[in-house]
Amino acid sequence: MSEKKGYEAGFGSDVSKDPVRIVFITKKTSAKVKGAIRQQVMSYPHVVVREAIAFMLLSIVLVVIALFWDAPLEQVANPLVTPNPAKAPWYFLGLQELLHYFPPVVAGVLIPLLVVIALVVVPYFYINVEGASLWAAGGRRRLWFFAFSVLVVLIFFAAYEAWTVLVPTVLLSGLALSAFFIPPGRGRLADFLRSRALPWWLMTWFIVMALVLTTIGTFFRGPGWSWVLPWR
Repeated sequence: MSEKKGYEAGFGSDVSKDPVRIVFITKKTSAKVKGAIRQQVMSYPHVVVREAIAFMLLSIVLVVIALFWDAPLEQVANPLVTPNPAKAPWYFLGLQELLHYFPPVVAGVLIPLLVVIALVVVPYFYINVEGASLWAAGGRRRLWFFAFSVLVVLIFFAAYEAWTVLVPTVLLSGLALSAFFIPPGRGRLADFLRSRALPWWLMTWFIVMALVLTTIGTFFRGPGWSWVLPWR
């Protein structure tokens, strides 16, 4: 065809609805695709000024908080006296709580490494474009595989008596399994659980475990890493 035709680039985020477009290039056509030119602004001053304002507001808030509340500092550090318990920063208290139950290699290396590998591999291993529910396909076979996987994890936690990890895992896996047996139309909560996909359950378990372990390590661990009540 001798007449010229303009091609415009299309933008869409729904993979299931937007088809994949294939462009056939001949000797008389160009591979150049014309995209819609949107309004653009310079990073300075539009972005830089906003960042400077946000930085100053954050500084003012921190100064006001420092004027009314003292920092929770302890006594002057003494290298000859080790505090009991010696707690890590709050963002490491979850790992320190795991060290209470598991050997250092398992809690400090193996478990974090498996979590990082899972977060990297899961998006490539299973891409749920439709956002289908965990129980939308597979039926009984998927149920038995999920129950067997959870049972193996629970046996591993029970062997080390890691109750602070085992109890939240039991609760979340119980909710996931109950969603299989709950018929549709039994309430908003039931429909919400039935519609959740496998990545949602995995990420929820990861977030809940991080919150539970950090909370226990912060408020419920006393001298010798023993269990204490925070209001005593």
